Amino acid sequence: MHSDTGDLYRAFAEREARGNSAIYQDLAEHVAGDDRLRTLLDGLPAAKRQPNLLFGAVRHLGGPVTEGWPAFRDWVAAHWAEASATMLERRTQTNEAGRCATLLPLLAALPQPLALIEVGASAGLCLYPDRYRYRYRHLSADGTGAPATEFGAVTSPVTLDCAVSGPVPLPASLRERLPEVVWRAGIDLNPLDVRAEEDVRWLESLVWPEQTHRLDRLRGAVRVARAEPPLLVRGDLNAAVRELVAQVPAGATPVVFHSAVLAYLPPEAREEFAVTVRELPGHWISNEAVSVLPAVARRLPRPAPAGSGLFALALDERPVAFTGPHGQSLDWFGEA
Repeated sequence: MHSDTGDLYRAFAEREARGNSAIYQDLAEHVAGDDRLRTLLDGLPAAKRQPNLLFGAVRHLGGPVTEGWPAFRDWVAAHWAEASATMLERRTQTNEAGRCATLLPLLAALPQPLALIEVGASAGLCLYPDRYRYRYRHLSADGTGAPATEFGAVTSPVTLDCAVSGPVPLPASLRERLPEVVWRAGIDLNPLDVRAEEDVRWLESLVWPEQTHRLDRLRGAVRVARAEPPLLVRGDLNAAVRELVAQVPAGATPVVFHSAVLAYLPPEAREEFAVTVRELPGHWISNEAVSVLPAVARRLPRPAPAGSGLFALALDERPVAFTGPHGQSLDWFGEA
């Protein structure tokens, strides 16, 4: 029998998990073909059937994710009440500080100092681009690498690695001084508190099992944020973003940004948000899947490689680069 949920899990296995998590690819493929689990998932609202949400909930509850399909299937069936309750309560709020490596060249090019406002901030870990260290590995056209460029906060517990190609604007001055951030705030439907162990444990449950480097990075970023917890507000993004921009300190450049957020909104809500941000002072940085913002997609100088899962990075709806979803790569367009 055809199932939209089955299609969802098959697409996740092929487009997202393949090459990134053999464990999640295998589980997603099996879920797609399992009538019992699909029926259970179909009992949830469509937005709550996401593979990342299911796998994160099972990990959060201590269920078997790395022990293979039979153990996973039997556990989910036996503990569906707890698993589904967690899926209904929680959201896929992956808070990947690695994305700061792809945002940094744009942030450095804007008039300083900056007031950062992140939409879909989760715990706010991407609000600290000035507190991390960066290692950019430059790739040539043939895929070979030049010596890495490393700079940033010397004592930071987080170093972000990013493979770059094209004329990425990393001026020499950037190696000596990171963007100056004087105010940082975020918006989320369910903000997470870096001081709350349960919230941090949920973030850790969303890191894919083989990606231990991302788990280490998350824990380091939590340490950074705990030293100066961000201002996070709960609410509708359109109303809240206006209110936060109005609070930006005098003399600071407002920068509204988001990454892997708008895909969770219906198209009409995305357009409403775009209209809102266009009317605000300052700048807008988007880092989303290439089809999410039509105004950005229309201006792309070339299509993204098929099946790559790359994002389109844009400044004020002008695309400047393709980026890896977790900040692992940055392919800059045209002239720097």
